[in-house]
Amino acid sequence: MSSTRTDQHSGISAAGQRRISDLLARHVESGKIPGLVALVSRGGETYVEAVGTLRHDGGAPMSRDTIFRMASTSKPVSMAAAMVLLDECRLRLDDLVEQWLPELADRQVLQRIDGPLDDTVPARRPITVRDVLTSTFGLGMDLTALGTPIMGAIFEQGLTPNLPEPMPEPDEWMRRLGALPLMNQPGERWQYHISNDLLGVLVARVTGQSFESFLRERIFDPLGMKDTGFHVPADRMHRLPPLYAPDPQTGEFHVWDEAEGGRHSAPPAFQGGGGGLVSTVDDYHAYFRMLLNNGMHGNQRILSRAAVELMTTNRLTPEQNAARNATATNNVHVSFGQGQHGGWGLGMAVRTYRGDYAPIGQFGWDGGSGTTTYGDPDNQLTGILLAQVGMSVPDPARLVHDFWTTVYQAIDD
Repeated sequence: MSSTRTDQHSGISAAGQRRISDLLARHVESGKIPGLVALVSRGGETYVEAVGTLRHDGGAPMSRDTIFRMASTSKPVSMAAAMVLLDECRLRLDDLVEQWLPELADRQVLQRIDGPLDDTVPARRPITVRDVLTSTFGLGMDLTALGTPIMGAIFEQGLTPNLPEPMPEPDEWMRRLGALPLMNQPGERWQYHISNDLLGVLVARVTGQSFESFLRERIFDPLGMKDTGFHVPADRMHRLPPLYAPDPQTGEFHVWDEAEGGRHSAPPAFQGGGGGLVSTVDDYHAYFRMLLNNGMHGNQRILSRAAVELMTTNRLTPEQNAARNATATNNVHVSFGQGQHGGWGLGMAVRTYRGDYAPIGQFGWDGGSGTTTYGDPDNQLTGILLAQVGMSVPDPARLVHDFWTTVYQAIDD
């Protein structure tokens, strides 16, 4: 484990560091996780560990600058684009989105979530920016509703990134989204993912720039996030591992996305804020450290303190959060315990009760490609663990849980 030390009196204990190191090695040696890169930062100290190889059958070793598909850990970062627009009063929380997203005007809402697509009632009110930022605008990925007509339509229309077919370009994506009824009334229920992709379209239409160019100008470049974007340039492709989705029955490694010629080898038609970013541990560390510094990066302000507080504290009522809690607690075999935080801010989970070793107030999220990124204001701690194994099996989730359990034991002051 390499470490950078600037402050002798804070950080992670030497014994704790060894435990983290041993734990990560054990997961790789099990054969279930080909490789990983982990970063733990606290009080001016940063520890980074790269273990294993890019491919399950050997090859190049993992390194600190290995580029990973961030999957749903894209959400906390892509949300920053909207916060810049709120800070500049180019968006307001209770603006109606239809002025930029006319496809979402005059919504119909399903009478029952499992009902036919034409059994609807008019929406009680228009969709607002707040609904989109809090993931409560009325449509989303619902693990409790798999097999329903609306979930079938979402998959068939290519509105999510988890299919063999890539998502269409933003205007066509909006047209397809606008042809569907909502699952819930605007503002009523938290629903996963689609709002985070919608956010990127909203930002692009408000700014007149592509979502990526706005993120690069206002977030990535100022923070020095040089390896973060929606695709990997050819001269860096050797740093991207394949993404595996092991067979749930046999555990056999299947390549879900190859590096060369894969989803991230060229700029995508749709820049997905919900799961499209690639990045490195150091780039993500810069972003989460900025959040822990209340929006500051060195002497440069990236976001207002108020914007960071809005993002990183719970925004949901118990009623809005009910579906999220149900997915986390009643579908543990699917969610692997993800989502047991109690709250959701903007683009990320927020802990509102002590459900494991992490304290109340910890914020961040996990990704289906074996990624986890959280900041903890109480302990001034950032933890990032990136791997290349999808959640088709529980192994990456177990790695993530063990990582956090061990990180919190390593705080020894």
